[in-house]
Amino acid sequence: MEVLYPHCAGLDVHKDTVVACVRHMGNGTVKREVRTFKTTTKELLALSQWLAAEGCTHVVMEATGVYWKPVWHILSDGDFALVLANAAHVKNVPGRKTDVNDATWLADLLAHGLIRGSFVPDQQTQEMRDLLRTRKQLVREASRHVQRLQKTLEDANIKLDSVISDIMGLSGRKMIEALIGGESDPEQLALLAHRRIRASPEELCEALRGRVTRHHRFLLSLHLQQIDAIDKVIGEIDQEVDALVEPFRATVHLLTTIPGVDELAACVILAEIGRDMSRFPTAGHLISWAGLCPRNDESAGKRRSTRMRKAAAWLKTTLVQCAWAAARKKASYLQAQFHRLRAR
Repeated sequence: MEVLYPHCAGLDVHKDTVVACVRHMGNGTVKREVRTFKTTTKELLALSQWLAAEGCTHVVMEATGVYWKPVWHILSDGDFALVLANAAHVKNVPGRKTDVNDATWLADLLAHGLIRGSFVPDQQTQEMRDLLRTRKQLVREASRHVQRLQKTLEDANIKLDSVISDIMGLSGRKMIEALIGGESDPEQLALLAHRRIRASPEELCEALRGRVTRHHRFLLSLHLQQIDAIDKVIGEIDQEVDALVEPFRATVHLLTTIPGVDELAACVILAEIGRDMSRFPTAGHLISWAGLCPRNDESAGKRRSTRMRKAAAWLKTTLVQCAWAAARKKASYLQAQFHRLRAR
């Protein structure tokens, strides 16, 4: 097999150590040298100097959690072509796995051009990605606290979620705060509802008639404080994202012209796939990279599975939400396509 990169290296990255294998091809023979470095900044700089002294032109490492990132950041200052490998694409034969073997295997694959590099965005895009992923996790955590608050209300036999669609809305929050403050009269609590609430005053009174104890008030107050704290942090993240996305405002505005895509979803899409579309030869390649098309699983001329593969989890969930929103946009082409496909 043809050797494309005669002087390359493979790195097996862990939390505390990096096993590096340098591979040289010359005069028909292969020479390898393996060294182990710690993942401290001093040791990673020593790794970079050693690879440069060995004349390596290409370096490959696996995407192992977040441990590859500091290694990538330090080596990116050198004159190496860095390649980030998907661990699922470079699996070796099981039963012979060691750190040295992993590094050697990566170096051999890279030397023959058998590794397809993963997408590593630029620094600004990475920062946006980190912020928006953190935001999504915080939104999920806030939802969990809302569910815990609702569970506490159920324990007190307060059926507020049965008559109000959003218990954290204007009316629901006023009622919960009044409950925390010690108000227990259902009629007084029902008066706090906004006039646009569909439920009648009688229904509200019945839903608000329960047995709220001091224990329930304490838990309600606790969850409400957590929700407010998370909402405050989410607001700070939104301000930071707004500052980072300013140079790409035109791109974000263009994405929002797609039915179902709002400004937040556009920022997520931009952070996950970047602005350079040249890395995707066609739209089909982008769809495949996002894991939104049936996988290839065929044997003996039979399709065994058409389930979507696991890929780009942060992007996939956002695109699915946008698709559902687009399917509900009245008098739109995408809604018509949705109904046409559903009717099959």
